[in-house]
Amino acid sequence: MSDRAAERMTIEEFLSWQTDQVDRFEFVNGQPVAMAGAKLRHDRVTGNALSEIQRQLRASGNPCDAFTANIGILTPPGHLRRPEVSVLCPPFDEEAMTSDSPRLVVEVLSESIAWIDRLVKLDEYKAMDTMEYIVFADPTRVEVGFWSRDAERAWRSETFWDPEAVVSIPGLGLTLSLASLCERVPLPARPRPRWCE
Repeated sequence: MSDRAAERMTIEEFLSWQTDQVDRFEFVNGQPVAMAGAKLRHDRVTGNALSEIQRQLRASGNPCDAFTANIGILTPPGHLRRPEVSVLCPPFDEEAMTSDSPRLVVEVLSESIAWIDRLVKLDEYKAMDTMEYIVFADPTRVEVGFWSRDAERAWRSETFWDPEAVVSIPGLGLTLSLASLCERVPLPARPRPRWCE
């Protein structure tokens, strides 16, 4: 990393610096943070989520669209995160590299930094006024964590382990089956813990 990257930056400086980098970075506490490398199974789940969400949005005529981690999400602490998939709604600025108004994000967990997703990024996403749905998919097993706002805009959460389960995202007219997320991903089924029976 260059000396410039070791200095504290503004978000504008970071975005300008990022355009000259080969790798992608998040922006945390004024510093660039390199993205973790992805394994093949991680990339399959990411591609499955993106294509399924795009397909459903376009088939229904929904003007919202799904974007990749190339579009940074500006979270309230002044950080820039790069979820694998984000759903943004009009109006769109086609020149924008970031958004502070996603309705949905999908994070595909990386083994080495899953704790950051679960303990840090989740709280950042939940603090965003426009955010309605958060999906965390574990690419190493059949497990999806799902957070959604209720009618009073309080967050509620569910965890899905059944490969036949379907996550309902009514505000965007979407459904995500675990089978579609795990398509072509060789994953062992995870038995439901006894305390959930």
